Amino acid sequence: MISTVHQVEARERFRRSVTQAQIADLLGMITGAETSLYSYDEVATRLNARQQIEKGTEMVPLTQIVGSVGRYRDFTRSFLPRAGVNQERWARLDAALNSMEGFPPIDLFRIGEVYFVRDGNHRVSVARANDATHIEAYVTEIETDVPLTSDDFERDQWIIKIEHKEFMDRTELDRLRPDNNIHFTEPGRYQMLLDHIEVHRYLRDLDLERAGSSKQLEWFEAVESWYDTVYLPVVEAMHAYDLLRNFPGRTEADLYMWITLHRERLAIRYGLAPLSPAAAVSTFAQAYSDTLVQRTVKGLLLGLHRVLGDDRPLGMSEEEFQDLRARYEAGELTLAEAEQRLEQMAQATLSSGWAEAHDEPEPQHSV
Repeated sequence: MISTVHQVEARERFRRSVTQAQIADLLGMITGAETSLYSYDEVATRLNARQQIEKGTEMVPLTQIVGSVGRYRDFTRSFLPRAGVNQERWARLDAALNSMEGFPPIDLFRIGEVYFVRDGNHRVSVARANDATHIEAYVTEIETDVPLTSDDFERDQWIIKIEHKEFMDRTELDRLRPDNNIHFTEPGRYQMLLDHIEVHRYLRDLDLERAGSSKQLEWFEAVESWYDTVYLPVVEAMHAYDLLRNFPGRTEADLYMWITLHRERLAIRYGLAPLSPAAAVSTFAQAYSDTLVQRTVKGLLLGLHRVLGDDRPLGMSEEEFQDLRARYEAGELTLAEAEQRLEQMAQATLSSGWAEAHDEPEPQHSV
């Protein structure tokens, strides 16, 4: 029998928890941080998770439960109940927990070291509101090749881990270049690398065609060529300039991506052929820094550079600047232009395939 005291305390605890959830959501709106639980379906789909193994009943740490199958928007990431959660149900479970009655085990999916609620979101919320550390649960393990931990869900590391595996599966760089050190600190970057490899493949095929060869690079040849002649030289140049020292917490791959974007901006602004790795890194080093003193000095140098009428990137010699401009005027493509051509070719192929599939007649031209 649940006492009236337990019922009153449970309703008060619910109200406090809802208020805390509202504060957390408000802070999330201000900072841009996501405050809802993770969706099991989203994570499992990204992992291509399939096989399930029943593991029986376990005592599970509450802090390792990070998401839910269906109710992930009803609670915050610390399982605080939002206003739409049924107060009577929540309070009844709270009162049961604090009486001799208790409540039955919840039902969880486990992926790596983290858990998602299959059934029992309210019970998890109540247990956390009462400062419990563990909860009894029926656990079903979902097998995956990506070892997820609770730390991965503090930021977006779980997405980055999945993207890294997808990139390595697609490129086989771990086999082709076992000592590669390609790791990003932000999601969405690995797809950009795949685009870079495709552009590099296209440009190398153009080089072969101009040389009179009918050969075209196979995919894994393009991967190796991109890594050896594009990625690695940029990394070696950034180490020569000790650039990573100015960007704590960032990786070689992070800086490679920034330098690549910087190189494209210069090419577009000044009408230049793609900069060499050394030139891309040296001009990047001149333009960017994380220290106030270095930024101030570089700002003064840039101002003097403009006063003297030097219409070229800071850190680039006049000879190199003129060479890059001449190559561009002679028809050498920037990476952005090569990527645009690839997209146009892909669209044309798609349109042609659609027309053939629908037996569209060729357009007639009047004589």
